[in-house]
Amino acid sequence: MSIPTPFSHAAHARRLRLRGLMIKEFLQILRDPSALGIAFALPVILLILFGYGVSLNAEGVRIAIVADQPSHESTSLAGSFGRSRYFNPIILPDFKAAQSELANRRIDAIIHLQSDFTSKVHDPLTPAPIQLIVNGVDANTARQIQGYVSGVWNKWLIQQSRTAGQAPAQTIVPETRIWFNEEIRSRNFLVPGLIAVIMTLIGALLTSMVIAREWERGTMESLLTTPVRMDEFLLSKLVPYFILGMGGMAISLATAVWLFGVPLRGSVVILTVASSIFMLAAVGMGLLISTVAKSQFLAGHIAIVTTFLPAFILSGFIFDIRSMPMPIQMLTHIVPARYFVAILQSSFLAGDIAAIVLPNAGALLLMAIIFLVLVRRRSSRLIG
Repeated sequence: MSIPTPFSHAAHARRLRLRGLMIKEFLQILRDPSALGIAFALPVILLILFGYGVSLNAEGVRIAIVADQPSHESTSLAGSFGRSRYFNPIILPDFKAAQSELANRRIDAIIHLQSDFTSKVHDPLTPAPIQLIVNGVDANTARQIQGYVSGVWNKWLIQQSRTAGQAPAQTIVPETRIWFNEEIRSRNFLVPGLIAVIMTLIGALLTSMVIAREWERGTMESLLTTPVRMDEFLLSKLVPYFILGMGGMAISLATAVWLFGVPLRGSVVILTVASSIFMLAAVGMGLLISTVAKSQFLAGHIAIVTTFLPAFILSGFIFDIRSMPMPIQMLTHIVPARYFVAILQSSFLAGDIAAIVLPNAGALLLMAIIFLVLVRRRSSRLIG
């Protein structure tokens, strides 16, 4: 028969206090439907909005084809553009009309076939150039249109040469292989990055309000009069929202794979471990904000400005980090979502590449430790 010691009594009391605090936090979550909505409904809503609404592919481009002297060749070229899923061509009678349509944003580009087009097409010694005019307001779309037109033009030239029984105008025909995103779907690139942004929002926004809520409702003073220790108080805030965040991650993963058809080529276990580390960093950021702001309104705004917006803009989710100015590139190194985006995109599209997963997971772990240490130090001023 073992004899209880003061140490065992103290450990049991700590376990009871921690369990009571965690039950209190879970009950608070159940009483607040907004927390459940942010954790479970928000990921699905944002994934559907961005997954279906945001696309970096230029398809159905409205392009005008103007032939100064219509011919069989110009009609054949127009048909090639019509058979491409990237273009929605229209035939216009003259160049002036096409310019007017482009200026009024009713078309996106103009293909101009000059009067000597037909004769030069059949002359193997003379190139038959076509004039391409593109609306360059959206530089990314303009570059894509340029590439798509080149592809249709080269394919048409080869077909014309074969029909005429001549050697193709170009002696080198490239055979392209697309790795990691064979379908060239922007959704496969966007959805994994969007998961990182959503998890940042959930982890930081929910936890940024938990301590501020205690101050606003006057329950913090009651907690300060109890024998609750600082570590117990922080764990009771961290664990429930960590579980909520991982639940939101599971829903996001299922939505990405089953609704959007994004391939998951990496290990679910490795992705879960990396997600757990990232969620610790996100929850740590939120708790740090909550120790600074004693108002839920202020805490929520700070969380959006300092976590969500940097994750959206500086993580590589949409904008390529390498194309940013060097000072901004350096700034991205303090954005946790940057490292999680790299892990997600690798896990979904390429698989478990150690050279990508390990350094980024290590950076996230270091950030999580830093945030949680800062939270502990800040909280020590509240609870002894």
